[in-house]
Amino acid sequence: RWNFGPQNTRSHLVISAFQITKPYFSFDAGGRFASLGTVRHRGIESSLVGHKAVAEAAVVGYPHDIKGQGIYAYVTLKLGIESTDALRAELMNWVAKDISAIAKPDVLQWAPGLPKTRSGKIMRRILRKIAENDLSNLGDTSTLADPGVVDDLVKNRAAF
Repeated sequence: RWNFGPQNTRSHLVISAFQITKPYFSFDAGGRFASLGTVRHRGIESSLVGHKAVAEAAVVGYPHDIKGQGIYAYVTLKLGIESTDALRAELMNWVAKDISAIAKPDVLQWAPGLPKTRSGKIMRRILRKIAENDLSNLGDTSTLADPGVVDDLVKNRAAF
């Protein structure tokens, strides 16, 4: 939850019980306030897709013992690109350089595809359940464009 602190300035925010004195938010081209909560999801995805090796990406939150909420990224590589630990580190550093070190994903899982509806919408609900290791509560996956993608994501879920 984002609240302006008692000084009511851009550089003084209170996030839950933690106080941040740096401006971890920005204003978009139209002058509208864009908090890190918006950046974390779409901004990280956009940053990852901006890399020459990435075809598509999806980012969800997952329970983190220290931070409370961690960043879990699913990344589909372009054809012919091999998934390596070096590329994983490169993508994480790419996000840190492009956005900020605090936006760097905690976990990055290679995904041959993402669970999508037949109309092409990414089913983040399913990705979130996989990231949280709540595999018994994935819901109905029969209506997905390719239900087999979910099985692969579960099988290759990142261990942490």
